[in-house]
Amino acid sequence: MDEEFVVGIWHDVLAKHARTMCMLERALGDKHGLGASEFEVLDRLAGHEHKLRLQELCDEVHLSQSALSRVVARLEKAGLVLRGACDIDRRGVFVCLTDEGRTRHAAALPTHRAVLAEVFAGTAVPVA
Repeated sequence: MDEEFVVGIWHDVLAKHARTMCMLERALGDKHGLGASEFEVLDRLAGHEHKLRLQELCDEVHLSQSALSRVVARLEKAGLVLRGACDIDRRGVFVCLTDEGRTRHAAALPTHRAVLAEVFAGTAVPVA
């Protein structure tokens, strides 16, 4: 594959990501008082039936551990998640949604999906 072509695709991916994150920040912030990273944490937690270790969540949301800790602290302060120590390994920290977190996530979900639909309208999705 041509190097210029690959670099061009990479730049397009970065531009689409930046544009999407700006749109998400604005829409989620204005309508639901959530940042894009905060919504992503709620969305990942909502997709699990059980609590997640902070490290598992870190792997899913693609944030550094310190950035994720700050996001979780904001969500905890807002009453949307709970943090707790692991019974078996005191170094482990678990995170789970509160009822208010589930409610806020459910309210913000259509906004999030609408932004994604707008950004990716007409984009071909590769079939695996």
